[in-house]
Amino acid sequence: MTLNHTVHQVTERIRERSRDLRGAYLHRLHATRNRQRGSDRMGCANVAHAVAGIPANDKFRVVTERAPNIGVVTAYNDMLSAHAPFQSYPDLIKHEARRLGATAQVAGGVPAMCDGVTQGTPGMELSLFSRDVIAMGTAIALTHDMFDAALLLGICDKIVPGLLIGALHFGHLPTVFVPAGPMPSGLSNTAKSKVREQAAQGLVGREGLLEAEMKAYHAQGTCTFYGTANSNQMLMEAMGLHVPGTAFIQPGDATREALTREAVRTVLGKASDAPFEVPPIGLMVDERVIVNAMVALLATGGSTNHLIHWVAVARAAGILIDWNDFAELSEVVPLLSRVYPNGSADVNEFQAAGGPGFVIGELLGAGLMHDDVLCVRPGGIAEYANVPVLGGDPSAEHVLRWEPAAPSKNEAVVRPASAPFSATGGLKLLEGNLGRSVIKVSSVPDDRHVVEAPARVFDSQAALQKAFSDGELERDVVCVVRWQGPQANGMPELHKLTPPLSVLQGKGFRVALVTDGRMSGASGKVPAAIHVSPEAAAGGPLAKVRDGDLVRLDSIAGTLAVLVPDDEWAARELATMPDELRTDNGFGLGRDLFAGMRRNALAAEEGACTWL
Repeated sequence: MTLNHTVHQVTERIRERSRDLRGAYLHRLHATRNRQRGSDRMGCANVAHAVAGIPANDKFRVVTERAPNIGVVTAYNDMLSAHAPFQSYPDLIKHEARRLGATAQVAGGVPAMCDGVTQGTPGMELSLFSRDVIAMGTAIALTHDMFDAALLLGICDKIVPGLLIGALHFGHLPTVFVPAGPMPSGLSNTAKSKVREQAAQGLVGREGLLEAEMKAYHAQGTCTFYGTANSNQMLMEAMGLHVPGTAFIQPGDATREALTREAVRTVLGKASDAPFEVPPIGLMVDERVIVNAMVALLATGGSTNHLIHWVAVARAAGILIDWNDFAELSEVVPLLSRVYPNGSADVNEFQAAGGPGFVIGELLGAGLMHDDVLCVRPGGIAEYANVPVLGGDPSAEHVLRWEPAAPSKNEAVVRPASAPFSATGGLKLLEGNLGRSVIKVSSVPDDRHVVEAPARVFDSQAALQKAFSDGELERDVVCVVRWQGPQANGMPELHKLTPPLSVLQGKGFRVALVTDGRMSGASGKVPAAIHVSPEAAAGGPLAKVRDGDLVRLDSIAGTLAVLVPDDEWAARELATMPDELRTDNGFGLGRDLFAGMRRNALAAEEGACTWL
């Protein structure tokens, strides 16, 4: 299949834009890759320290036999349901490595916070920056520099991007990502959201709301909606960094252990009967692979958080992308799946219908993904159009086989590229006198793609919630929530705003959100212009908006503007961030430790990076 013209053009533009940065990155990669292996290169005392804590047979393999040594970086903790299964993975990985004549060491652990726990609390102000902390933690783990390959254990929102950024700074290592899968379906996401809306109106009390939430989030595994965590997994498949089809197999499924063992085989180049040299991750992740990830995100209506995270991931590999690239791709990439919040199905239903394998196969067949990329499997990206099946003798070398994911098992959940849910990916770039912003319209009703209404300006998420509770928003309104960008307070997700805004829209009011914050991977049916850049704290135009200003959000024309005469707008002074919101002036729950990150953070469109 011939590559789509727009996909080709965007890729070539990214390649040209990144030429110097990527060239310097590859030069460093090759210089590092061409060194002697760790135990031969390092001093005797260094090597002794590195192997002092492992069994004698493993020491012999590493030092004398020069067997491959796999570095494991884990984001295990049992605060995150999705990461709790990782507790047993290191022993499993070591066992499989030894069986294959190799060794494995847990090189280090990285922090992993749950946004579901911290939503609406001060802890969310650390959330975005935890990505860069995780990247640094990954670098600290791998800087022991005794490894021939790496396995990275992580799933959720900031964890996978952080692990990936860290790994790309060790781009000379073959690397495979190892997930653990989603929890079984509980209370449906639609039913859960309805209870949340009822609670926002005071129709359901705390006891009823807690009961619903506990039925929805009830076991080990990722949350079952298609938010940032599960979007991560889709992108890892599209980038060829997983064992194919690994993303959405549940933790309790017998196939899961086999897939984890297969990750060891894969990173060692033993995934097939013929020898295969797994490419270094930094060589694999080029502009074509980044574009494949962007396309997969758009085709599945994935998390808007990745318009920040994948800019940072690409930069870590010496590649420069921006929101124009996403927007242009969105015009030609069809929406192939309907998974909550873009539909009623959850990720388990998505997997049963064909899942990532079906979507990738359709995109490859339609010429919307590059099929000539490197990946961790000898069969290339085409292998990712399949689903794994457990079978055969458990003592045999290969206990897994792969079958085509197509055709769709449920066209209410996934459809072929020839008959998509929408001809476009549902992501729009908005520009105007309020700055640059993005909006996801894949689940916004058609009659709400344009909203024009008076502004109500809020300085915090809590202020909007109070105004809603007090009945002050029972009208057409554009809610402007500012001082929520990276430099202001670390750009927390404003997930708690979804229920009240949904209630207002459900009453027939024309409402929208405009903010320099994030709305979360679970943003859905209410039009929301998010990530507005430059942010208010950096002198952005949101700091000029006043109550009553007429604001027009037009996702069809791609505009976001306040309808104030140009001369009046130019003369209007910028508001200043209220002192009580300045976290640099106060302390509490560790936020003061991140003051330097806030000061150094780049804009959202530049990935909100703190390490450049």
